[in-house]
Amino acid sequence: MFELKVKTRFAGAHRLTMVGQKCENLHGHNWHIEVCVIGEKLNSAGVLADFGDIKKAVREIVKGELDHKFLNDLKMFEGVQPTSERIAVYIAHRVQDLLDQGQSKGVNVSKVMAWESDDACATYFPESINRSSKE
Repeated sequence: MFELKVKTRFAGAHRLTMVGQKCENLHGHNWHIEVCVIGEKLNSAGVLADFGDIKKAVREIVKGELDHKFLNDLKMFEGVQPTSERIAVYIAHRVQDLLDQGQSKGVNVSKVMAWESDDACATYFPESINRSSKE
């Protein structure tokens, strides 16, 4: 089994009700996102996947959909709070969709870490994303 990891950043604001007094105020973070993918087989070039393909998928989601946005207003968080946990889930599923459509078939997102600060992170392990649909 092989694992690759890419990192990126984005700036975004949110407001979380019923979480804690400070978090109920509108506030922003400089989010650090780490996306890990796994797979069992190397391709003919001797790599699991092209880092460029993984970076492109992550960048499309993070920079194209989340960066410099008020997260509470985004469709993907309609009816739910845009917590670190939900951001990680959203990124995991969207990146997997893009990888499945591109050159990285057989590569699965194994975890996404959404760091809202240098010392606070939520990690999502998407065990069910593609395990059943690829078998």
